Amino acid sequence: MSASEVEYQGPKRGADRAVLLAHGAGADMHAAALTTVADALADARIPSLRFNFPYRAAGRRAPDRPPVLEAAVRDAASELARRAKVPADRIVYGGRSMGGRIGSIVAAADGALGLVLLGYPLHPPGNPEKLRVEHFAELRMPVLFVSGTRDAFGTPEELKRYAKKIKGTVTFRWIETGDHGFKPLKSSGLTVDGVLSVVASEVVHFVRSLPAAT
Repeated sequence: MSASEVEYQGPKRGADRAVLLAHGAGADMHAAALTTVADALADARIPSLRFNFPYRAAGRRAPDRPPVLEAAVRDAASELARRAKVPADRIVYGGRSMGGRIGSIVAAADGALGLVLLGYPLHPPGNPEKLRVEHFAELRMPVLFVSGTRDAFGTPEELKRYAKKIKGTVTFRWIETGDHGFKPLKSSGLTVDGVLSVVASEVVHFVRSLPAAT
């Protein structure tokens, strides 16, 4: 994974945890939600790494097949562990939409310190029967869901229902009137920048709350 495809932030030593942030299907590692979270983590002296999936690095729009995406997450996690000088089991996997989903699949198979799922795509819009929860029962680590109350990829009620399959502690943070990209209705009085600041604060609080290294 070349240096041009990753962005590391935070201290280079002294941390006991680090956060991997994967982008959504239609975005890249410079998406506002990810950069805002990464900046907040850096201010808290928590290392993070953002990266581009292979299809984005190659300038393509269509996402790679799941095995390629999962391999990219594993490669990025190894790079983060190397740069932050933390063990593999001290990585928090996270990301926006598809990136969070792929991270959660890898975490279910390999384990993780925690999971940060920003706008988890529970199902395609208008297709609630096509659930993406087959791996939830294998998640034994703490999980943070941050989702908009108007998210077409999964309502709060749906997320709460299917998250019961998760073995680890589950925390929810709802963005009032937010859509899948966290954009709130104008009538709410909220702004996108304000919402992203709240999202970042929630992620920092969650990551700080995870158990210390023994």
